[in-house]
Order: sequence, then structure tokens, then C-alpha cells
Amino acid sequence: MYFDNMFILIIIAFIFSLWAQFRVKGTFNKWAKVPSTTGLTGYDAARRMLDANGLHDVPIEPVRGSLTDHYDPIHRIVRLSEPVYYENSISAISVACHEIGHAIQHKEHYPMLKLRHRMFPVVNFASGIAPFLLIAGMLFSFTNLIGLGIIFFSAAVAFQLVTLPVEFNASNRAREVMIQEGYISNDEERGVAKVLNAAALTYVAAALISLLELVRYIMIFTSSRD
Repeated sequence: MYFDNMFILIIIAFIFSLWAQFRVKGTFNKWAKVPSTTGLTGYDAARRMLDANGLHDVPIEPVRGSLTDHYDPIHRIVRLSEPVYYENSISAISVACHEIGHAIQHKEHYPMLKLRHRMFPVVNFASGIAPFLLIAGMLFSFTNLIGLGIIFFSAAVAFQLVTLPVEFNASNRAREVMIQEGYISNDEERGVAKVLNAAALTYVAAALISLLELVRYIMIFTSSRD
């Protein structure tokens, strides 16, 4: 019965994740139609924010796709999707400044970002092998394989949990700079908050699903040892 309840919770979390993804796209599209009063494009806001923080050597590149924006810490490049790079909208400057928040975190050696970078190679390997260990362990009733799979899966869950403060911190940095430096007006702050909060929900949903799955695997493991 407990396992059934856990499975139901995971399904609910999965539905929440789908809703979060739908909401972030809907919110982005809504505020992408609202131009900022300052006339700044996503590129303009990003360049200003980088330069104001002494990151003159960090380039900004346009990339294809929608919501493909990211900061590359290895090459120290900010990549903005074309709708964000070229457009003047609340969505564009919100997303652009969020990515610059990550660049500033990198410059200031933000502890949680450093931890995430250090975890990545291990997590990349662990997340790839964990499903095979768990499936094999449950199919052949090998308790030790299930336990090993849980250890590897735990690393992936930890990575997602560490990601949460990194993303929230980047958004908070973006909002503060956008308001203080006049990238947006006070009336536009509501739109910025909606765009950034919707994006944050996707990370929360992903972490929740993984955490519930981990608890379920642990319960299966403990039950198999009884």
C-alpha cells in the first residue's frame, strides 16, 4: 500500500512538472508581447549587466530555439535564444539578466555554483548508470544492485537540490539589478517576477519528482531485505 501511495505521489509530481513547463512557456509568451519601456533588448540588458560587474570579456551569443538560454561556465559565454537576444520585451530582459546572474555567481565563486560544477562529472556518470542498476536489481532480485543504484541515483537527486538555490539566487540578482539600474520601471516588476518565478517552478518540480522516486527506491530496498 505504501508503494502504491508513493507511486501516486510521483504521478502527481509528474503532472505538476508538466504544468510547470506549460506555465513557463505560457508566461514567457505572454510577457514576450509586452515591450519594456526602456527599449532595451535582451542583449542590451545582458551587456550592461555584465559590464557593470566588470565582466567585459564575457561574450554574448545568440542561439537557435526557444528557452535555450544558458551560461557556459567552461568557455565563459552567455548564450541567449534568438527571441531573447534580439527582442525588447519583459520576458527577454528577464531571462537575459537571469543568465547574467549565473555569470556573476561564477565571478564571485558563489559556493553553491562551485559545488554544482564539482558534482557534475560524478552526476553525469551516476545518472547514466543508476537506472540500469535499479532495473537489473529489481528484475533479478539482487538487493545489492538496488542499493548501489540508490547510491548513484542519490547523487543525481543531490545535484538537483543544489541547483535550486543556484537558480533562485541568479533570479534574485537579476531582479535587484534590473530595478536598481532602471532596466525596467516599477510597474514592470510584476511581469519580471512572473517570468522568473514560472521558470523556477520547473526546477522545483524536477527536484520533487526525483526526491519522491528516491524515497520509493529506498522503500523497495528496505522491503527486499526483510
